[in-house]
Amino acid sequence: MQTIETLGDLRGKRVLVRSDFNVPLDGETITDDGRIRAALPTLQALVDQGARVIVMAHLGRPKGAPDPKYSLAPVARRLGELLGAEVALAGDLVGESARATVAALEDGQVALLENVRFDARETSKVDAERAELADELAALADVYVSDGFGVVHRKQASVYDVAERLPHAAGKLVFKEIDSLRRATDNPERPYAVVLGGAKVSDKLGVIANLLDKADILLIGGGMAYTFLAAQGKGVGTSLLEADQIDVVKGYLEDAAAKGVEIVLPVDVLAAESFGADAPYEVVSTDAIPDDRMGLDIGPESRKLFAEKIAGARTVVWNGPMGVFEFEAFSEGTRAVARAMSESDGFSIVGGGDSAAAVRILGFDESTFSHISTGGGASLEFLEGKTLPGIAILEA
Repeated sequence: MQTIETLGDLRGKRVLVRSDFNVPLDGETITDDGRIRAALPTLQALVDQGARVIVMAHLGRPKGAPDPKYSLAPVARRLGELLGAEVALAGDLVGESARATVAALEDGQVALLENVRFDARETSKVDAERAELADELAALADVYVSDGFGVVHRKQASVYDVAERLPHAAGKLVFKEIDSLRRATDNPERPYAVVLGGAKVSDKLGVIANLLDKADILLIGGGMAYTFLAAQGKGVGTSLLEADQIDVVKGYLEDAAAKGVEIVLPVDVLAAESFGADAPYEVVSTDAIPDDRMGLDIGPESRKLFAEKIAGARTVVWNGPMGVFEFEAFSEGTRAVARAMSESDGFSIVGGGDSAAAVRILGFDESTFSHISTGGGASLEFLEGKTLPGIAILEA
């Protein structure tokens, strides 16, 4: 895989960079700029080389047409602040404004194209339609750099097809992401523990199946834990439950036992009367969850248990919160996992998505983790053992 260091002299070259700027917004205010900051090493390196940098990215889920609500204008402003130089925003993706904006670039300057998903061809399942957009994007540049890890699991025009048309390389972020995930999966230092949370077990079936052949310990929290508890024959009250997955989970429990993989489930939970930030709750054993209550976080004994397992591991990967961490009353389980990982002497990866957001929202120093992924879906598919199209094309 080529990197920007192996591309040669880029001074004066037009470098098209696919970044991931799918940041959360409150109106036009960015509430978490982590993904923008993660792109800075690549963009700054290109600026320092005197490249003419053309950045493309998506925001939200516009329906293949311009939508002011999803404009990248707030991103352009924040990116300019972080780079310490104005970032011009084109009024379109490949149209007259984009061509004029690129033509006006001087060495070491950065421009941002408008949301790639304003063009329906970006996400088209029809190869010819994506190819047409990729041709127009490639015409704007001399070199392509893939640095949006959050989209490398998608076969999209700006991720896959344009890389077929230009000399290409992985940006610093994508290279670090792949290097870190391979370190955690190809030959991990053991014990190797994986902490999985989030709402649904069905979202992580493939990951669990793959990890049963790789991990030493699986710690299961969040809403998905209740399907595991139900598979053990325990009552879960009104907690989130995927009844149609109980038999599948039973099979995983049997496979884990046969392979010597330890599956650790919560031993107590915070059982609330209803779903809400101020809902009354009590700490109960997972052997005795009341029929009229729902678990919204792992309990204090579970936090201790999970922290001990994490502390004893040499490689730890975490994907998914332990409870409804957005509600302060139900954030302690997720905080306990984050704290244990931040204090770990082992190699620790926070697998993007809600887990990465939780680390920032709960106020942890990001430098205390070995790696915080910017792509929840991409990191999950990597852990599942799937081929990521945006990486495969870089290695072709």
